[in-house]
Amino acid sequence: MAVRNPFAPQTPGERLWAFAMWAFMIFFIVNFVAMVTAVVVNSFGTRWLNAWLPAAFTTRWYVSAWNEFQLHDVLIVTFEVVGAVVLLSGLLGVPAAYALARRNFPGKQLVILLFLLPMLIPPITFGIPLATVLYQAHFGGNLSGVILANLVPTVPFVVLVMIPFIEQIDPRIESAARVFGAGTFRIFIHILVPLLAPGILAALLLVLVRTIAMFELTFFTAGPGSQTLVVALYYAVYAAGVRAGQSIDAMAVIYMLTTLAWLLIALRFVDPTQIVTRAKREAAH
Repeated sequence: MAVRNPFAPQTPGERLWAFAMWAFMIFFIVNFVAMVTAVVVNSFGTRWLNAWLPAAFTTRWYVSAWNEFQLHDVLIVTFEVVGAVVLLSGLLGVPAAYALARRNFPGKQLVILLFLLPMLIPPITFGIPLATVLYQAHFGGNLSGVILANLVPTVPFVVLVMIPFIEQIDPRIESAARVFGAGTFRIFIHILVPLLAPGILAALLLVLVRTIAMFELTFFTAGPGSQTLVVALYYAVYAAGVRAGQSIDAMAVIYMLTTLAWLLIALRFVDPTQIVTRAKREAAH
């Protein structure tokens, strides 16, 4: 099979394809930046009609949004939900992934398929039956119900992300530790967790981002005092005819900044390049 020289001149078809790809990426980036900029500018504007910029700028819409939508309480609920879901997803998902990676049993593929279902099926399809069960069990409408509902897709997500990382670890390392008297718990804490740290942190980072943006399951199970920021934003948009559009845009900016802050904090502890570097190192060995 002939290998094309990467330094050879491009054909007209290749140049056209490259131009189309660059044009699409530039179009997407420009539209995205324009939409975000419009929301941010409008959140500071007084009136914005038939002009490139608002007539004047003010910060009162942020004060209005903070008071009208009770964002102090909403942010606290959001932090509690995200923190609890990330913690419980790790505590439940990593041991479950270890069991599936190290043990062979009848019906293992079926169990893995069941773990895939909450991620393959749109949340709105199973969100209503799930919310019904939670309300019947008296978990609906409160913080516990929101956390339990968000665990349904996040725990399987952690399991499926962690299985390849666990399979890369040589089982002989665990066998050697058992020879010296280490139990399963000590092996897991002192040997496996340090080796799996990049994978665990990466999985929990994705769970964090997913939970902040999870609307359907949170919307179905949240009550007046257990709404996260994305659900509160939905209700704010729904009441756009009652409240000023600038205050809703101000709330949207607060949502974007909160999500960005969570992501930046997480990236202080997770370096995505660690995963790629480690995978290349394992492949080389």
